[in-house]
Amino acid sequence: MTRAYRTLFDKVLTKTDPERAHQQAFAAIRAAGPALSRTRTPGSPVHAMGLTFPNVIGLAAGFDKNAVGIDALGGLGFGHVEIGTVTGEGQPGNPAPRLFRLPADRAVINRMGFNNDGAEAVAARLASRLERRGTAGGGPILGINIGKTKLVPEDDQAAVEADYAKSARLLAPYADYLVVNVSSPNTPGLRSLQSVEKLQPLLEHVRSIADQVTKHRVPLLVKIAPDLADSDVVEVADLATAIGLDGIIATNTTIGREHLVSPPAEITAAGAGGLSGAPLKARALDVLRLLRSRVSPEMTLIGVGGITTAADARERLAAGADLLQGYTGFIYEGPFYARRIANGVAR
Repeated sequence: MTRAYRTLFDKVLTKTDPERAHQQAFAAIRAAGPALSRTRTPGSPVHAMGLTFPNVIGLAAGFDKNAVGIDALGGLGFGHVEIGTVTGEGQPGNPAPRLFRLPADRAVINRMGFNNDGAEAVAARLASRLERRGTAGGGPILGINIGKTKLVPEDDQAAVEADYAKSARLLAPYADYLVVNVSSPNTPGLRSLQSVEKLQPLLEHVRSIADQVTKHRVPLLVKIAPDLADSDVVEVADLATAIGLDGIIATNTTIGREHLVSPPAEITAAGAGGLSGAPLKARALDVLRLLRSRVSPEMTLIGVGGITTAADARERLAAGADLLQGYTGFIYEGPFYARRIANGVAR
């Protein structure tokens, strides 16, 4: 089945506009949701941040930006699904085309720009999901990834904190865990928030708001870029320890274009944006190892970036990850990706 999907991808899907292909594929997954929800979750449970994850592999933020297919995606074998990035205000994102494949590198370049319906609309959707599910429970662990609205100036710390606070206030009640995203390259100035001088008050403010609107403590994580210098990674690790953060997600996409084998003209045509997939593997692994060497065993690290095979997953776990996430691997490997990773790790 994997070989058949790869043939379909390489011969057919690569000739379809990537964003349109994503929309069509996601619509098909949602349509199959009732059947998928009856399938057994693969792999073995993982205990982290006071939660029990059905298995080690989750779907990274970016696939389901608006919380429209959480349970269907769980039915594909993902033990957790991280929705978003959600911003305080809805926004259309950057102009299309804004999503590009580099098949020779098994990579994707995106400059989506946090296109999403906004915190109020997503919160309403999550409330409806909760009402439908009632007390039945089940399904994947739900992570909610929040980011900065583009129009909020990054040099106005009070405005930035208020923007993130709006998302936290509306969404934390529905989250199993909450992620502060300060590492996408597609929102101007966002990555400057990774400096500890800006990051500490932001994280502390989000923590305070989340505690005000929930009856139990929702774990809080930060997602960082692979392009940080090692010294900056260490500073983030030390900050996370100092303020009692629950975890760090390593890593987001990269703005680097080193060591690609795709034709230079193809890379140039894709233009700016975050690169994800196999070329990110080495740096994401290095950042994870550095973080694990700096933080306590109790702090949860989620490894993401270039995880394509079960061997990749085992390597990331050996380097110190507690949980894993995939996105580009899912695109290239197909609907059985999560099951293969979860079962491969369990074996």
